[in-house]
Parts: sequence; C-alpha cells; structure tokens
Amino acid sequence: MAKANPIPLPIKRYRDAKQIPLPQPSLDGEFARVLLQRRTWRKFSNEPVTLAVLGNLLGLTFGVRHWVKLPKIGSVALKTSPSGGSMHPIEAYVLARNVKGLGAGFYHYSAADHRLELLKGWATSRDITRLLAHQWWYAGAGFVVFLTAVFARTRWKYDYARAYRAVLIEAGHLCQTFCLTATSLGLAPFCTMAFADSKIEKMLGIDGISEAALYAAGVGIPPKGGGMMANILSAGSVD
Repeated sequence: MAKANPIPLPIKRYRDAKQIPLPQPSLDGEFARVLLQRRTWRKFSNEPVTLAVLGNLLGLTFGVRHWVKLPKIGSVALKTSPSGGSMHPIEAYVLARNVKGLGAGFYHYSAADHRLELLKGWATSRDITRLLAHQWWYAGAGFVVFLTAVFARTRWKYDYARAYRAVLIEAGHLCQTFCLTATSLGLAPFCTMAFADSKIEKMLGIDGISEAALYAAGVGIPPKGGGMMANILSAGSVD
C-alpha cells in the first residue's frame, strides 16, 4: 500500500511562518515518567493480576470520586476524567481471565459503590481472541475492559447530533486514563477498537442501540526479560 500510496506526513508545518523555539519539556517527575512509558503492549507474563490491582485500576479510572447535588436536577457524579455535563455515559464491563482472587468470567463494574457484578461465570483466552477480532496477541491478558455507552444520559442534556461525538470522545478520555493508571501501577496495558461489536453486546446482554460497545482496553503483567523495546519491535505496529 505504501508503494502505491505513500504514508501521509505524521506532522504539519508552516515553513514560511515565523519560528519561535520553545524550551524543552521537563522530563523529571513521576507523571512525566508515566507518560513516556505508556505504550500498547502485546506480550504478557503468565503471572496473574491481583484483585487489589484490578480494583485500584477500575476505581481510579471509572469509579465515582464525589457526588454533587445540583438544584432542581439531582446528583451528578465526578470522576477522574471529564464528562460533558457530568453525565458520564460510559459503563465498564470486565472479562476476567487471570486475576488472582477473582473467578474467570464477565462482570459489570458498579462505579457508584466500587464492586463487580457477575454476569457470566466463565471466560477464557479464546473469548478474548474471539471478541477482539481474532487479535491473538491479546489472549494472554489478565483481563479486558469493554467500554460501552448509555447514550440517553448525554442526550438528556444535549439532545442534538453532536452529543454522539461527545460520547465517543469521552470513551477516549477514559481509555487514556486507564492506560496511564495501568502504566503507573507497573502493568502492561493495551487498547483497541478492533472488536466484534454484536458478539460483545450479546455477551453483555445489551442491545447495541440504547447501549453499545465503543472501546476495549486491558492489561497483563509485563513479560519477564521482555522490556518495552522488545515489545515494540515484536508488535508489528507501534502506538
């Protein structure tokens, strides 16, 4: 494809405009380290993720941190990622495969009270491959999170077409928070939009219309002896 149609330039420049050099960004500190280390992993150890780590990751990404009461409206949630009008349309469902202290299966994460609700009591690496469009390299993940959207929440306040774009963007906010948090915890995260929508929605018991799958993310334990660069060079794609 690249021979017939060269890859688009990855950056944009205005060469005739006045150029003002900027000071280099500071790379010191924990936050800069996490940003620089975040990559999409495709290799994982067989070591299980602990239930404590799973809970920490779900809570910091999807959990309600505070409630705010609005006059004549009611209570709205505040989380670690922004949401238009604090409507928070995104729900999180967990496919647990290799989590110490948690049975394999499909769960819904209850963001208000920080608990898992069991939907189906069994899950395997084959389920991951099947639901993630046969991307076999993710089969060894400890767990996968499917991000869905309950569109009525956002449409209640923003009842026009742009609300759909807002919901998609919010899924991106949450997924980046998920990946950065996972990186800070020493995990190997990934995210993908290649998945079997209808199969996931059927498995989760949602209709794909009022609530639909938008994104998938997951983590595993980094492989022993396989650093970040080895992961990148073996992946076939880099992000």
